This record gives sequence, C-alpha cells and structure tokens, in this order.
Amino acid sequence: MGIRMRSILLLPVLFALAVSGESDPELDWWETTIFYQIYPRSFKDSDGDGIGDLNGITSSLEYLKEMGIGATWLSPIFKSPMYDFGYDIADFYAIQDEYGTMEDFENLMAKAKELDIKIVLDFVPNHTSNESVWFEEALKGHEKYYDYFVWENGTVDENGVMHPPNNWVSVFRKSAWEYREEVGQYYLHQFVIGQPDLNYRNPDVVEEMKNVVRFWLDKGVAGFRVDAIAHLFEVDKADFGGVYPDEPLTRNTDDPDSYDYLDHIYTKDLDETVEMVYQWREVFDEYKAKDGLTRVMMTEAYSSPQMTMKYFGNGERLGAQMPFNFVLISDVNGRSSAAEIKYALDKFLTFKPIDQHANWVAGNHDNNRVSSRFSPELVDGINMIVLLMPGIAVTYMGEEIGMVDGYVSWEDTVDPSGCNTDDPINYWMASRDPERTPFQWSADVNAGFSEGNKTWLPVAEGFENLNVEVQRVTDKSHLNVYKALSLLRTDKIFRYGRYESVAFNEGVFAFRRWYKNKAYIVVVNFRQEAYTIDLTYFEGVNKKVEVVISSIQSPKKAKDAFKANALEILGSEALVLKVD
Repeated sequence: MGIRMRSILLLPVLFALAVSGESDPELDWWETTIFYQIYPRSFKDSDGDGIGDLNGITSSLEYLKEMGIGATWLSPIFKSPMYDFGYDIADFYAIQDEYGTMEDFENLMAKAKELDIKIVLDFVPNHTSNESVWFEEALKGHEKYYDYFVWENGTVDENGVMHPPNNWVSVFRKSAWEYREEVGQYYLHQFVIGQPDLNYRNPDVVEEMKNVVRFWLDKGVAGFRVDAIAHLFEVDKADFGGVYPDEPLTRNTDDPDSYDYLDHIYTKDLDETVEMVYQWREVFDEYKAKDGLTRVMMTEAYSSPQMTMKYFGNGERLGAQMPFNFVLISDVNGRSSAAEIKYALDKFLTFKPIDQHANWVAGNHDNNRVSSRFSPELVDGINMIVLLMPGIAVTYMGEEIGMVDGYVSWEDTVDPSGCNTDDPINYWMASRDPERTPFQWSADVNAGFSEGNKTWLPVAEGFENLNVEVQRVTDKSHLNVYKALSLLRTDKIFRYGRYESVAFNEGVFAFRRWYKNKAYIVVVNFRQEAYTIDLTYFEGVNKKVEVVISSIQSPKKAKDAFKANALEILGSEALVLKVD
C-alpha cells in the first residue's frame, strides 16, 4: 500500500534534552510511573458483602507491583450515602463504612509504602452530599453553612406555580435546581439531586477544601485526581443584575432534559476554576518544600485543548502536572481511521507546553471499556499506545486483561446516569454500570472478586476464561503483553526519546520513538484487513526490523525479523519493533 498521509510531528519529551549530548536529567517519580485507577467498589471484596473494600485493595497490591505499576489512584473512599457511589461525599474526613475504617486505610498506606507504590486519592471539590453536616446545618439556617452552597429564588408564573430559577440542566438530566422548603429556595446541583454544589465564591469554602487536601496529605497520600473540575464555578449573578442567566440552546437535541440541550457558558470552564487549581498546587508544594516529595495533581475536565492546557499553569504559576488527556475516549473509537487516530494523539502533544508532559488515558469508570469501544482484538494495540507514547500512562483496572463491558439489566442498574433516563429500553446508553462490573481475578465464584452470595453489580459474562489467573499462566495473554510493555517502558528511549507518527493508510497507524542511536517503532492496524507497509518511511530505518512485542492474535514472535520495506500487518495486529 502506498503512503496516504505523510505529516510528521517531532516533539521533544523534555525541554532539557534539546541538545542530545547532554546527560540524562533525573526524573521525578510521577514522570516515569504508570498510574493505575482502582474503582474500590469493584476491585476486591475482603469480607463477603459483595462490595470491594480497602482491605481487598491492600491484599492485591502485589498484583500492581507484578505489572510494574508505581502508583494507584482510588475513586472516592469517603463517607457517603452512595447515591452516586462515593461522588456524593457526606464527610471528606472519614472513610465510608462499606470500604473499611481509618485504620484499614492506614494499613493500606503502610503496605503500599513497603511495596513503593504511591497512593493518590480522588478529590471531589465541586459538591458535597445533601446528607453532609454542612448541608444539614444550612437547612437549619446556620448562616456560615448556608453560604457554603449556591441558593436562588424560584420563579413564579402567572398561575402562581413555582419553577426553578432558570433553565440550567444537570449533567445527569433534568433541572440543576432542587427546592427545599426549609430555606424557601432552590439549591444548585450540577450532578445528581443529592450533590449540592459548593460555593467557591465564599472564601470559607475555599479554605475548608484546602484543609481537606491538607488532612489527607498529612496521612501520606501522594496527590489527588480532581473530579469534575470544569464545573467548579458558575458565573457571579451580581454581574447579571443579581439573577443567574439562562444558558443558550445548542440545538444538538430536542430533549430539554438533556445536558446537551444547552451551551454551558455560565456553569463550565470558567477562568476562576483555573485559578483555584493554581491555589491547590501551592498547597501541594507546601508539602514538597517540607520533605522533597512531589505531590501530583490530575485534573478531570472534558474540555477543549485550549482550556485543558490552562490547567498546567500560566507561565508564572504552576497548576496540575496531569490535566487528563481524554482523546482516546472522546475523539476516537474502533471505527476511527488511522489518520483520525494520528490526529487525535498528536493534538495533545501539539497544544501542550513544551516543558510539560503529555498523559494518556484510554479508559475509566465513566466510559465504556477499551474492548467495547474499540474491539477485543485492539486491546494490546491501545495499551502499546498508552504505555509507549511520550508522556505518562494511566490504566483503568481491567484494561490490562482486556475486560469487556458487563451486561447490567434495567432491574440491576444502579448508576444515577442510567436510572435518571426513566427508560428501561435505552438506559444502557447512559449507564456507567457496564464498565464498573467486578474485577475478574479468577474462574472461581464471582470471578474471585467476592465470596459473598451476591455482588453489588453482576459479574460480566465470560469471566471464566477472561481473568488474571488464566492470563498469568498463558504465554501470550493481554496481561503478559502489558507486563512486557511496562518493562520496555523503562528503557531510556521511552523516557527521554523523541516521537514521530504516520498514518500509512486507512488502517495502519505507526509511531517511532528514538533516542541517540536506538529506535523502536509501534505499529497498530485498526482495521481487520491486512496491509503491507514500508517502514523505511521513517528516517534511519533501512533493512530489517525485529519483533519485540506482538499482540496476542499475531503469529509473529519476539526476535522474528522482517524486511522493513515490505512488512505485512495482519488485521487488528499490533507490534513493537526494534529498528536494526
């Protein structure tokens, strides 16, 4: 096949390496590790109640070490009524009973330290729970806590009927306002009704949340993933005559209850949010100044590249080390062409500041699994991209073994995003339960996740063959491919090397990483048909290439050599090649 797209992106991973003869700079812990996301409720149940817990995580940390994982971030473990399964926090300073105790958490921290695995927690600053002491005190008229939240008067129509203050819609559908008779006003909730938004225009809230950060940093955590950061601020109504304005319509849908119905110019991606990230980074750096350990901040925002880059800093002040890069989730899927894959991957590298790192996120607890969005055959190829592209790798639990979305019936659905559709037919399109099904450890009952009679979500079908235990002892398995990639990632080429990419045709995307006199090429075929490609397109590739790692369905084995100018790539095949 001829070359269809020849654009090249050449970017240094580190600004300090502009001169190749310089000695290698020392990298910080977070710059070289792999971050592994654990959804605690679904990872490992230690007490048979069908719900994952902290002791289950502690007992499984050796598995992370086995894969070469150096840090894990945990979805929320704090006290919560669980309307949104931990993202509605009633007490930011306490552990949810289902997950364990503070002693259990401290044991987890001790075990992780013993294994040299950093623990990163989920920080949920946008909202609290309507069962929190803060909100309960607000309803009682406590002025301090009333001002912790965003309140507004309703509007009354000509018939004397009360309506929400404006047209703002929740991310989980329907009005973002909920009336409380105790106060005689509506409170704002950009997510579920049980998650009242905090008022960051109140300095007391700002300081309270900084104290939450300090509390857990004092416990030894190595940083935070900051949830739903884009929604932190809404406009100051004082700028609009004392009334929160309606948001304009998008015309993307005819459903007024849908979040996509509105253009969220007054409730999302405000500049004040970026300023708050800078303030939190200052708190993180207070701790680094004491003991020399960097605390890392990851920010979650499904925003434009231009907005996302602001979270890094502004040249004078520092922000998050890792504003999450979601292009592998939001921009592409199994139907995407190689050119679309290239465009998506190169975009973050193009926009990011030259002295900052990219990061790669292919899955999480809010989006369908890689196997389901791309295909089971492309799991290894996507993991090659995540682990070997320039930057920091993030893996959602189960992606290393190719877990697929589980089937969760309407009756078993618990995710508010699915339940709020009120649609027993199409609920699955909004539900996040399928990607949250229990982790598949073995072919035992409940996939080895729990010894209980029932798990909080049903285990996905096919776990008897798709699990850690089976893949550990299978020479060519997703897990063993992942381990090989993790080990290869420690090579200086992938820590310091340069990068260029190409879409050879409709299906084949490839990128080269090189450093000094060594180079590797990663090739992923996103189509099921075979192609023959000419890798001499890449500078310095002349005669042969040698297979280092191949996807599990590939017949090619490690150390197999092939002519670089006529390499056949089979359907859905993925390879890591060493340049001769």
